[in-house]
Formats: sequence, structure tokens, C-alpha cells
Amino acid sequence: MRKILILASALAAAPLLAQSAPQLPGTADPSRITGGTYATDPSHTLIMFDVVHFGFSDYFGIFGDATGTLVLDPKKPANAKVDITIPVSKVTTASAGLTGHLLRAGKDGKKADFFGPAPADAHFVSTKVEVKGMTARIFGNLTLNGITAPVVLNASFKAAGTNPYNKKETVGFAATATIKRSAFGLTMGIPMVADDVALKIAVPFEKQS
Repeated sequence: MRKILILASALAAAPLLAQSAPQLPGTADPSRITGGTYATDPSHTLIMFDVVHFGFSDYFGIFGDATGTLVLDPKKPANAKVDITIPVSKVTTASAGLTGHLLRAGKDGKKADFFGPAPADAHFVSTKVEVKGMTARIFGNLTLNGITAPVVLNASFKAAGTNPYNKKETVGFAATATIKRSAFGLTMGIPMVADDVALKIAVPFEKQS
């Protein structure tokens, strides 16, 4: 009898507990998107790169503070336009030595191994969007190290809602891509340091008034 009373009490309390549980501001509900022009939230926009080193391990790094816009019409998602600028000079890794290597000048006036001490911002501009359900392929041109080459992003819709701090309508997306650094003139160490670079992107966009 006691067990039955405990179970009954737990079942009765369940709705109250569910109501008191905090709800996430963003949910995977595309009907919450009103459309318009959105701008990145730079402090939460991250682009991670992953490159294999000597075949033994992967090097990871992050580009942050990316700025840009998304023009989005939920009724015509294939007409979306993306324009993102990435400050390469702010690249960071968990190793001070590796970060320094990415940004150091070339020895004796020679070309830098990677980006060099004052790299120009990278810039991605979409040219076409193919939508399938909650995912999309975003075709575009990436300018990096002074060279422009085509890149395809495999993107997925994560959530839409209102940012509880600034009260702005926000939409979030994740994306992946693989690029060849040799396409952008970054050839140091190939193949000991892999040519293929995997990118993982997280970006929330906030609607502009």
C-alpha cells in the first residue's frame, strides 16, 4: 500500500515538475522564423578546423568573432544569402606554440609557413542554396590568404527563438565542410600535415530591426 501511495504522489507531481523545469529559448521549430536580415552573434560564432599531423593525431583550432549577415525568407529558403567575414588574425589553439606558428612571419624574409603575422580576413559569400528539409547545401566562394575558391557547406537548422538577454529573434545553424588548404596557397608540410582541412561551424544569427 505504501508503494502505491508513493507512486501516486510521484505521478501527481510530474506535471508540476515539468512546468517548473526551465525551457530552452531556442527549439528546432522552423515555424518560429519570421524572416528578414540577420547578423551573426560574433561572441558565439565559432569555426573549428581539424587537420591531421603526421598521421598520428589531429590539430584543432578555432576562428572566432566572425561577422556577417544572413538574408532569409522561411517561405523561400533556397533564396537565402550568406555573407561572413572571419578574422584569421584571431585564430587560436590550445597550444601557444602552434598558434604562434600559424601567425609567425617567414624566416629571413621568406613566405610564412601558414597565415603570417598580419593575415587578411577570410570572406565567404554564398552563390546558391539547395534545401532539403531541415538541411541545406550552401555553395559559395571563400577568399583566404588572398585566393578565392569554391566551397560547399553542409548546413543544418538547429533552432529558432528569442534570445533571453537582448530579446532578439535568433536562428541557429550548424555546418561542416572540407577544404584543401593547397587551394588557398597554404602548402607548408603537405602531406606530413594533411592538405584536407575539416571545418565545423556553429553560428547563431540575430534579426536586425
